Amino acid sequence: MDLFDKCNTFTRAEEAMEADLYPYFTPIQEVWGNKVKVRNKEMVMVGSNNYLGLLDHPKVKQAAQAAIDRYGVATCGSRFLNGTLDIHVELENRLAAFMKKEAALTFSTGFQTNQGIISTLIGKGDAVLMDRMDHASIIDACRLSFGDVYKFKHNDMADLERILSSLSPDQGKLIVVDGVFSMEGDVADLPGIVKLAKKYRSRIMVDDAHGLGVMGTNGRGTCEHFGVEDEVDVVMGTFSKSFASLGGFVAGNKKVISYIKHFARALIFSASITPASVATVIATLDIIETEPSRRARLWEITNKMKSSFQAMGYNTGPSVTPIIPLMIFDDEKAFMLWKSLRDHGIFANPVIYPAVSQGQSLIRTSYSATHSDEELDYVLECFRQSGKALGIIP
Repeated sequence: MDLFDKCNTFTRAEEAMEADLYPYFTPIQEVWGNKVKVRNKEMVMVGSNNYLGLLDHPKVKQAAQAAIDRYGVATCGSRFLNGTLDIHVELENRLAAFMKKEAALTFSTGFQTNQGIISTLIGKGDAVLMDRMDHASIIDACRLSFGDVYKFKHNDMADLERILSSLSPDQGKLIVVDGVFSMEGDVADLPGIVKLAKKYRSRIMVDDAHGLGVMGTNGRGTCEHFGVEDEVDVVMGTFSKSFASLGGFVAGNKKVISYIKHFARALIFSASITPASVATVIATLDIIETEPSRRARLWEITNKMKSSFQAMGYNTGPSVTPIIPLMIFDDEKAFMLWKSLRDHGIFANPVIYPAVSQGQSLIRTSYSATHSDEELDYVLECFRQSGKALGIIP
């Protein structure tokens, strides 16, 4: 068998393109606020993780431009050698203070952050326990580690305890969960996890990529939301959602962060975050800390959209966050709904296996604090018309 046989026989993408039902890798020509231009057509974006609406904030853009003027467009090196700028250190100090942890460390992408943390902390003889619905970066990071990997049923504390109770008391253990699960919009049962971690002497890591800036009184995420910040050992976050940039970070005990800093291959052998990206995060952090009204508006929008979708007859799944899935349960209908919405000028995301379980296809919508009521009402009307036409809602 030739190595490329599997490539040559993969035709699903081409078939979808020919049927005008291919929704991925869509080139966006322009962005202004919550509007985008695709195929020279204006669309309302409800498929972005720009939760606080900061991607085109004047202060944020000015900070990025100033950083380019001062440092150039890249570092051309890793943090370990020539790629550490003073603003990298400033950002890490700011993040540690914001997260109420002793130290923080930034990585070039969120995916690398999880790889760096987990593959560094989990060694031979250790055990890592992950929720079955955890992000792909966590799954891959666990595969890269030399420890024993266990998966427990989604948010099932009885199944988590079953696994924990089977492990040796002397074995190093780390429970890893998403704070907010990115497709269905539900949250981890952190109080239950904390209780079990104490009982079985396990450490806890939370990937709060979609919770930071959104959850909690001060936007510190899911741990703050549940009041368990002091009980969670390691918190990971990304800059590509509420922080409107690119990269990721880990916050925790300074000795743990120092260990990751000096042993994480994903950090040591990667170029550091660009100056503009770092400056963007610092500027957005300023806004997150001083403008709680953005978070309040985001939740007002979330409640409006969720209740309106449910009133139409849509199933919004287990979501309790600004990620609102519309459960379709049929791949073909999900793609047909996506196409109808696209034709009406709505940019949303169809999600099928393996991003979700088999038979759990959905349209993922997510919202920004800067969506106007006019935009939201238009989105709702398009979903109403398209859903009725396809027989998805009555």
